[in-house]
Amino acid sequence: MDVHLCNAYTLAAAEEDADLHALLRSASLNLPDGQAVVWANQLLNRTTALPSSRVCGTELLLDVFALGRRAGLRHYLLGSTPEVLTALQQQLHRHSPGALIVGACSPPFRPLTTDESREQEQLILEAEADVVWVGLGTPQQDRRSAELADAVSSVCVAVGAAFDFVAGHKQRAPCWMQQWGMEWLFRLVHEPRRLWRRYLFGNARFVRGVARQYIQQRAGRGTG
Repeated sequence: MDVHLCNAYTLAAAEEDADLHALLRSASLNLPDGQAVVWANQLLNRTTALPSSRVCGTELLLDVFALGRRAGLRHYLLGSTPEVLTALQQQLHRHSPGALIVGACSPPFRPLTTDESREQEQLILEAEADVVWVGLGTPQQDRRSAELADAVSSVCVAVGAAFDFVAGHKQRAPCWMQQWGMEWLFRLVHEPRRLWRRYLFGNARFVRGVARQYIQQRAGRGTG
């Protein structure tokens, strides 16, 4: 089972990438990790009762750890750097004492070879992980989560920047900015060189895609 936390950038990337679009369409579950995605869903699906708030990857990670501790869920962490993974595990154990982290891996920042992919999958199988948390950045994490879901018996969750936030390596936006769909602006101010292209072009593609679907819906109702 593959689960994807989709923000505006994820959906904008899917607009340009047919393979990513197909991957998300066939996913077990897509969750709106971004208030702009929630608003777009409500705009385009007015006759459907939909949640009014986002599903934040960071909070999902922490909540599943807290609830899973009682059920004995076995967690595997895949992504980021060794330093972030060490801090992440410390914070998760502090938040949920007794939680079972059965493995952690920081893969190279490049496409894996076939042998490396198989070795990674074998380690997860041997760890008997119930949940694999994948933090490799979009769209790499979405592709790897889908691949792992086919290869292992775990729930694989593409969880975005949650690793960095929980580990304390990056600062989260204030709650009011998250609620008003301005988290992207906070992150841009803090990481302008890394994120300016993502938000300048990605946000524009997202808005364009939502506008196109809305116009198509209106035109369809007008001719129906």
